[in-house]
Amino acid sequence: MTNLDKKKCVPCEGGVERMRPEDIPAFLNQLKPGWDVIDNLKIKKTYTFDSYMDGIEFVQDLAAVSEEEGHHPVIHIYYGHVDVEFWTHAILGLSENDFIMAAKTDLLESLKL
Repeated sequence: MTNLDKKKCVPCEGGVERMRPEDIPAFLNQLKPGWDVIDNLKIKKTYTFDSYMDGIEFVQDLAAVSEEEGHHPVIHIYYGHVDVEFWTHAILGLSENDFIMAAKTDLLESLKL
């Protein structure tokens, strides 16, 4: 597989199978540590920041990448951390797009360090 952060999301309007549980570890292993798989349907990670505004800046950058890719996360912002969840809404589960965006999100965080 190529680096996930170099790939582009493919539009998904449904009609495709969600990722099988046995396929998830191969994609998860390509991400930086910290991503949790929830019920084989979602992935979630918490990012930690020194301040609320650092988290807000991260979310703004993530929003721009998400809009460009056409694949948007659920984001919860708290003082000092940001929770990010991905799943493909049209199939009510995981697709490669979720892991592509997770890799791009990790890349954004590494650029902030």
